[in-house]
Amino acid sequence: MNILETMNTPIGSYAPDFELPGIDERVHHLSRYLDNLRSVCVISMYNQCPCVEKYTERLKKIQAEFAKNGFTLIGLNSYPDQPDQDSRSGLNFENMKKFSDRHQLTFPYLWDTTQDVTHSLGATTTVTAFLIDGDGILRYKGQIDDHPDDSSATGNDYLKNAITSLFLNQEIQPNQTPQVGTPLIWRK
Repeated sequence: MNILETMNTPIGSYAPDFELPGIDERVHHLSRYLDNLRSVCVISMYNQCPCVEKYTERLKKIQAEFAKNGFTLIGLNSYPDQPDQDSRSGLNFENMKKFSDRHQLTFPYLWDTTQDVTHSLGATTTVTAFLIDGDGILRYKGQIDDHPDDSSATGNDYLKNAITSLFLNQEIQPNQTPQVGTPLIWRK
């Protein structure tokens, strides 16, 4: 993988390409997804995050709604492996697989072991969405919606609106929202 020099990729700039291991035992490349899809949305997440627990079903619904249009979500876990912690920590690769099985994830779940991609995108919390168009340009960054505690509440569904606007070739408004959720833990 190339060393990524960009931190906090701005809207309208190229998203960092990646080559990361997935829980399916394959290596995943952003560029290969973009060769075949109209859009990809990278979601910062990890196994023990209470915010991820609140959003997992919503993410699966977004995947189901837009997949037929050439879209996929990609879960990105950047939490460092901590072998000195016991297996209940939920921070290791095997527990990512268990998390995916337990929640029956319908999208790839990748491990950013170096945290380079996470840093480059500018993620500071889980869960944060990074919507990338088919040309590799970052088009939206931020919250999935503004009602994390109630999936049935009405409010601003930022990510769904951004995807819809992107597919209709309309301007995405807003194209960025503040990152909220659980702060990321960085490697020492």
